[in-house]
Amino acid sequence: MPKPDEDRPFFDRERDRTNGRDRNRGFEELLSSSNILNRKLEEVLGMTREYDSIAGLWSRFHELMKGQKEDVVSSEEQPVGLPGTGGHVVSSKQGSGS
Repeated sequence: MPKPDEDRPFFDRERDRTNGRDRNRGFEELLSSSNILNRKLEEVLGMTREYDSIAGLWSRFHELMKGQKEDVVSSEEQPVGLPGTGGHVVSSKQGSGS
């Protein structure tokens, strides 16, 4: 008793066999690419969490420095800058010996 597959021409049998193999290879490539994509997405999400903590740290540092600057300016009558920065005020008072 001949098998149903043997009744078909050689070309049809080979076409079906290679199509099945190509289809399996395509699914394997798709699965591999999906796994790579998932790993990359996990890496990106991990990096963004790190950046959030760093950004929070710099934000707190900025607020602290801004608060200290406001305290210094409010405690002085006239803000005095550092020489060479344009904010330095030279006093016009001279000693009593003149």
